[in-house]
Amino acid sequence: MSSNASTLSSPPREVTRVSVHQLRLVAGYLLAAGLLLALAVYGYDYYTLDAMQRPFSEKHSLLRPSGVVGLKLGFLGLGCFLGIFLYALRKRWPWLQKMGSARHGLDNHILLGISAPLLIAFHAAFKFRGFAGIAFWIMVAVSLSGIVGRYLYSQIPRSLSAAELSRKEMQQLQEDLAERLRGQLTTGEGVHLLAEGDLRSLLQMPTQETVARLPMAAALAYMVLLDIARFFRVAAIRRKVLRAGGMAAPLCGLLHTQHPALEPAIATARDEASLSKRIVFLDRAQQVFHLWHVVHKPFSYSFAVLALIHIVVVMMLGFH
Repeated sequence: MSSNASTLSSPPREVTRVSVHQLRLVAGYLLAAGLLLALAVYGYDYYTLDAMQRPFSEKHSLLRPSGVVGLKLGFLGLGCFLGIFLYALRKRWPWLQKMGSARHGLDNHILLGISAPLLIAFHAAFKFRGFAGIAFWIMVAVSLSGIVGRYLYSQIPRSLSAAELSRKEMQQLQEDLAERLRGQLTTGEGVHLLAEGDLRSLLQMPTQETVARLPMAAALAYMVLLDIARFFRVAAIRRKVLRAGGMAAPLCGLLHTQHPALEPAIATARDEASLSKRIVFLDRAQQVFHLWHVVHKPFSYSFAVLALIHIVVVMMLGFH
């Protein structure tokens, strides 16, 4: 097998320490979720009122868009919005490129992109009218397209050598992988814990010719379905192996187990299946990613213009 193929063979997984960035990212998601949940619980009886009844609520002075809390939520949403654009500006401003890695910047970009529409929704008290309403729905479209873009980004191999594998090399890689996994799933007494057919279900992929004939939307849906199907196939394998050993699978096999042979083999098979999928769908993923850029950027700039108009008008008329 060629050196290209050998470099794609997944190395054994090692236990790594959680990075400071990961801790900060988790803290950011928890903080955003906690704030939004607190607003939803506290303001539920206000947000569910009709527009004509809200002025009579004791929470109106706090939660209305120009209220004490509502106005601060607007400023916080604006801050998230400005932070979102830092990821795009780092490509043009060299000094921003020195502030952390691009991958960390993308993670922060996604966190802010998810949080901003929700904060603005609470700021507007879920009443979307005029320029503000149009800007909000454009922001929602930008946020949803950003989630799709992040998924597509993960499907494109960062190394060009991954895209240059021939079909023969891919088949050889799959055969070598199956042989290694068969060894991993053999007990000390030589008894196989899992049938080869079950193992190959994790590696089942469409051909490149089949993918090439699919429309872009169908190819994207196919990629997502393969990831979802792999999740449940892994659960089924866990249930089968543990049942044969007289053990119960935690949460129907959806959770990681402590099986010394099963989990390393599943991890290896799952990584290789994911890599094979990225190679098979490479052309389609690149096409959809290019189209995504065409849609995502104009929506982002349109939202920026409408949000600026909204802010200027509100400041000219006064906060009331």
